[in-house]
Amino acid sequence: MRTFLFYCCLFFSLTTFAQEAVVKQTIEQFFEGFHQRDSLKMRAVCNPSLRLQSITTTQTKGTQLTEDPPARFFQSIASLPAALAIEERILSYSIQIDGAMAVAWTPYQFYINGKLSHEGVNVFTLYLEQGTWKIISIIDTRRRS
Repeated sequence: MRTFLFYCCLFFSLTTFAQEAVVKQTIEQFFEGFHQRDSLKMRAVCNPSLRLQSITTTQTKGTQLTEDPPARFFQSIASLPAALAIEERILSYSIQIDGAMAVAWTPYQFYINGKLSHEGVNVFTLYLEQGTWKIISIIDTRRRS
């Protein structure tokens, strides 16, 4: 009986680890598209009803919540000048999965032309759509460095 329980736990752990890797891969593909200014690559891992929000904290305005329509966000990324180097460095991943829902907490640093612009945390919510993880919301915090 102990052997059976051991193998059940091992199978569950390997399955969970594999799903976490696929969620991470989905987020990495999103950022590959982001860095390449390829909105089609980014859209491929997002649900059409994607929700984009930011929580920004500044000395003058305090804390504000903003929401960006996905079409405007994708257009803004695709239209960035080629001379402008942008890079969002994900520092770590903390992924939780429950059935067809996953949440990823990803601290980051954002660089413009090699200079640290701001930092914070992204929270991605994904769901399993016909066997494929799709991003349904992204909310991030933004703090000036």
